[in-house]
Amino acid sequence: MVIEDLKLHAKNIRKNILRQVYNAQSGHPGGSLGATDILTVLYFDVMDINKENAGGIERDRFVLSKGHVSPLLYAVLAEKGILAEEELKTFRLIDSKLQGHPNMNYVTGVDMSTGSLGQGFAVADG
Repeated sequence: MVIEDLKLHAKNIRKNILRQVYNAQSGHPGGSLGATDILTVLYFDVMDINKENAGGIERDRFVLSKGHVSPLLYAVLAEKGILAEEELKTFRLIDSKLQGHPNMNYVTGVDMSTGSLGQGFAVADG
C-alpha cells in the first residue's frame, strides 16, 4: 500500500477515535491515538483481514492486550468496512456492543475480549 493511503487511513481513524470519546464523554484517547499508526500499517498493509473474511477462521488475528484503547480498534474496524461507521456513535452507551473494553462475543473482528493489561500476550501465544 502507498504511504499516502496509509496516512489517509490513519487520519480517518484518529478522527473517529476522537468522535467516539467526545460523544461518550468517556474513554482513553491518548493510548488510542498513540497506537494508530501501528494498527493502520498492520490492518491495511500486513494482515489478511477484510469485510468478507472478518468472521472466518482463515484470516490473520489481532489481540488488543490493552483493552482500554478499544476506540482505536473500533475505528480501525470501521475504516476497514468490517464495522458500520454509524455504530461508532454508540461507543460506551448502555446496551451498545461497543463498550470500553472490546468483547469478541459482540463485535466481528475482535479476536479476544480484553480488560486486564498484559493478558493478551499469553492468549495470543497460545
